[in-house]
Amino acid sequence: MKELSSLQIERLKYQPKLPSSLAGGINNLEMVEGSKTECVKDAEQIKELFANNYGKPIVTFKSTGNKTVCEKRNVGVILSGGQAPGGHNVIAGLYDALKQANPENKLYGFLGGPSGIIEGEYIEFTDEKINAYRNTGGFDIIGSGRTKLETEEQFQKALKVCKNLGVTGVVIIGGDDSNTNAALLAEWFVKNNAGIQVIGCPKTIDGDLKNDQIEISFGFDTATKTYAELVGNILRDANSAKKYWHFVKLMGRSATHVGLEVALQTQPNITLISEEVEEKKMSLKQIVDYMADVVAKRAANGKNFGIALIPEGLIEFIPEFKAMIANLNDTLAVLENDTEYKAAEENAKFEIIKGKLNSEDAAVFSSLPVMIKQQLLMDRDPHGNVQVSKIETEKLLIEMVSAKLSLMKKTGAFNGKFSAQCHFFGYEGRCAFPSNFDADYCYSLGYNAFALMKFGLTGYLSSVKNLSSPASQWIAGGVPLTMMMNMEKRHGEFKPVIKKALVDLNGPVFKMLEKNREVWALEDKYIFPGSIQYFGPSCVADITTETLKLENSAKLAAV
Repeated sequence: MKELSSLQIERLKYQPKLPSSLAGGINNLEMVEGSKTECVKDAEQIKELFANNYGKPIVTFKSTGNKTVCEKRNVGVILSGGQAPGGHNVIAGLYDALKQANPENKLYGFLGGPSGIIEGEYIEFTDEKINAYRNTGGFDIIGSGRTKLETEEQFQKALKVCKNLGVTGVVIIGGDDSNTNAALLAEWFVKNNAGIQVIGCPKTIDGDLKNDQIEISFGFDTATKTYAELVGNILRDANSAKKYWHFVKLMGRSATHVGLEVALQTQPNITLISEEVEEKKMSLKQIVDYMADVVAKRAANGKNFGIALIPEGLIEFIPEFKAMIANLNDTLAVLENDTEYKAAEENAKFEIIKGKLNSEDAAVFSSLPVMIKQQLLMDRDPHGNVQVSKIETEKLLIEMVSAKLSLMKKTGAFNGKFSAQCHFFGYEGRCAFPSNFDADYCYSLGYNAFALMKFGLTGYLSSVKNLSSPASQWIAGGVPLTMMMNMEKRHGEFKPVIKKALVDLNGPVFKMLEKNREVWALEDKYIFPGSIQYFGPSCVADITTETLKLENSAKLAAV
């Protein structure tokens, strides 16, 4: 028997809240169909690829007094991609709905992600197993993986495994790539008359799987609150010691929703937004100049401290850096068999590369600190590309801001001190104890996933909306996965994928940061949110993100 903390013991007892439409029971539901749907882009190609599932309507559920009977059925569930707080509750909600519908129903968990359904590795869930994981963080109940489901051979193997277990429904819990897999698998099952439904659940702490029907992906609430606590602690330390600048990199490679939310919760001095950098075509020098200017202005007011939030994917959004990386990839591909280059010392390699790059890219490469040049020349990824994700952006900016301030000191534009500390918060938030919001939301998503299956739907994403209201007022339903898809180039080929939701620079969330940016830069308007609260008044324990509040307020104002 594993040891449990006092908090885990209490959290196991927590009963998640459900929307009123679902709280009446899984066998007391009525489904309401909306209008037919279209995909976000590339309709002709998507319609051709998903001929059997394209254009289906959005659906919602309401409670009815007419009780229905559910025939015995078996369902399989997969955790896919990176971890996010609340995944265990999605499975718990699915399990409870399935057992409530018919106690003879079985739920199988495929182990290690999508590979589990291909290789036939699974467990059968029991009350004891589920009860040991309710309201806990992590994906360790069955593990996760990043295997893509996209080939005929994989689909055939998955079908065989499902038939052997009598599985007639599969729930895939994942982000945009994982739910693209769900859409492909659902289409193949229908096309081949397999009699197996596929339902997805929206997961990612990055917050980039959302639209009008999916207001937030699960895990975002807990992760951003976890990071905000850490950033708040650092803010208080900086304000106490008054001698350090803290450069904090936050997880979120493709979008800056995490950084933006943490900024609104804590109000740091500098917040960089990747999408803004790309939109304004900012150079690395412009970013460094902006940050050095804030440091200098604060120093002029006697404040040699502060905090800067930096998105994980910033580098890939800087146009000049993106162009240099593309040129560098081609150059390194040519040089990998060059004996002179392979035998050269490090500095000589830098010069050889500089000579091969075009003049603009060579200038960007030369401007980088040695440490970053070294990281660019690390082993390349399986596709032969520079591993940009391994670049320590926070350290790059510290070095370049420090160099800029040294030049400013010579001209008298900077008369303070600059001593910096760097941090990266990523894994700290992925498996945190889910907040009450995520515990409730995830449980509802899982429960709702079975409701979609009960009504015979496939190729849908479990949707729970109206999330800034109390849980009883949430709206449960489903969204066709094809509605969120477009065609994008992946590894040289155009493929159907769920479109990532980037930060909307005209939206209310970014506008709130933009409105306050100058004041927060110079005045210490720091907020210290503290740790996630699981007990106490609803105004403390059930609060959600600033992002969700602002976006839903804007929707209401537009009505």
